[in-house]
Amino acid sequence: MAKKATKTLAASNAARLNNTLYISLSVHTLFLLLRALFYHSTFTRSSLILYALLSTPSLLITLYFNKLSRPTYTATGTIKNAGEDLDAKGLTEYMWDVVYWSWGCVVLAALVGDRAWWLWIAVPGYSGWKAWTVYTGMRGGGGGGGYQDAAGMPQPEVASKRQAKMEKRGGQKVAYR
Repeated sequence: MAKKATKTLAASNAARLNNTLYISLSVHTLFLLLRALFYHSTFTRSSLILYALLSTPSLLITLYFNKLSRPTYTATGTIKNAGEDLDAKGLTEYMWDVVYWSWGCVVLAALVGDRAWWLWIAVPGYSGWKAWTVYTGMRGGGGGGGYQDAAGMPQPEVASKRQAKMEKRGGQKVAYR
């Protein structure tokens, strides 16, 4: 079983990308059909612009995943490249969240109308909140473990009782960085 991990990753990537394609096609088809059939009076140019603008990130991310993670094969049928792991943590995970959230917004907009597009604010709002907390965390103390008093002055970290006893006895000293 040579290259079993590569074969497993290629099969998993191909299956997930195919499922993503089918779900994306069905979500967008559902939106266009429901809006044309039931909401034809509100199916205006602004509605189409909102749809195009707010569904574009998920479509671009899906294309990016296809380019990055679609397995490639040689002429003989062996795996040339399995692609990147679609279950990776970090940015890949965040991009999947954007895809899923936009699918939900498209379905809700198809069912209840254009007001559902306001739910899309949650994505940049969450990103801004995370960026702000990271920025304030880095600015606040540099991650040194200290805390700030009421006046905003940094205070040194207090040693635990065990560390204080050890230092009092002259034993093992703790070096602070």
